[in-house]
Amino acid sequence: MVSVTVGKGTAWGTAVLLALLAVPAHAAPQEPAPDLAALRGVLRTAMQQRAPGAMARVDDHGTASTTAAGIADRRTLRALSTADRFRIGSVTKTFTAVVLLQLVDEKRLRLDDPVNRHLPGLLPDDRITVRHVLSHRSGLYDYTNDMFAKTVPGFEAVRNRVFTHRQLMARSLSRPRTTAPGGTYSYSNANFVVAGMLIKKLTGNSLRAEYQNRIIEPLKLTDTFYVHPGTRIPGRYARGYLTPDTPGAALVDATEQTVSWAQSAGALISSARDLNTFLSALLGGRLTSAAQLAQMQRWVPAGSGQAYGLGLRRRDLSCGVSVYGHTGAVQGFYTYAFASKDGRRSLAAFTNTSNNGTVHTTMLGTLESAFCGKKPKAPRGSAVGERIDPGAVRR
Repeated sequence: MVSVTVGKGTAWGTAVLLALLAVPAHAAPQEPAPDLAALRGVLRTAMQQRAPGAMARVDDHGTASTTAAGIADRRTLRALSTADRFRIGSVTKTFTAVVLLQLVDEKRLRLDDPVNRHLPGLLPDDRITVRHVLSHRSGLYDYTNDMFAKTVPGFEAVRNRVFTHRQLMARSLSRPRTTAPGGTYSYSNANFVVAGMLIKKLTGNSLRAEYQNRIIEPLKLTDTFYVHPGTRIPGRYARGYLTPDTPGAALVDATEQTVSWAQSAGALISSARDLNTFLSALLGGRLTSAAQLAQMQRWVPAGSGQAYGLGLRRRDLSCGVSVYGHTGAVQGFYTYAFASKDGRRSLAAFTNTSNNGTVHTTMLGTLESAFCGKKPKAPRGSAVGERIDPGAVRR
């Protein structure tokens, strides 16, 4: 709708009014309202596919809608709440990218700087830039492919381990690179290990301090924490259940873990409310300059109906709407956090299981319900090279 003051009783005013009345015939269609009934249906379907619980929150132009189904704890049978905290996996990557882009705004580095300029000798190729790691175009091998080749044994081997960033990078660099610097998109957690190393080197502070001072405190994210190497989730939270590779095998409680194998690639804890607040602030231009937000949205192809920027993914939905955010998988937890282009509508959805590709695909339907306002259709495809398992901290 367009609102103007029209001069009463004048030919000029009549002409303007007629012109305005003609605008809707050529304007973009009105944004559809979220389909909350369909959203609840997605959650119920996920539970039928062995998810203990699932929930979603939509913040739409200042109005919040929430829905939850199932349980947060299989031992106590406590119902899952949309206020529960959970591990957000690779949604951490967007937080990490924001911190680095703020450092670009502060002129502490440039996106096209070679990584080795700031971390001398770390990488075997001086051509790999900051932009390449943030867009998964460095060619660095994803060490989690080997670490979690066997789901439950791989997890139990690292559940309580504490790695240094350099130890994780050594695992990546022991394998051949997947592409030349600046080549095609190839998802790798090693990229955001490098990003975390850059943050620590440039600021002289811990990752926890930088997330806290630059994002968590300014946005008053009271449910968001970086506890590494601690293993517990503070306050009220949902427990996470890992699906073994053997069909029908009992779920494994994976709640308590260091997530040291991920760190700046996937170790943050948050809530649906905080994730929506974060993405709305980011896409609304409140966390970086307009120039750096534009850099974040310089897209490269990343699978059917998808593209990747700098720590940010674009998904193109069936109704022609594109949404922006990230998904995350860490043992026991799947997270989906996306927002509209202007950040005024945001969705955070979560289910407390992982290594269940059927549930993962089903939960992507929450995007269709929240942003297209109709019954979700099948997703248009998964990311190139994506392997749905509990180990890889995914999109």
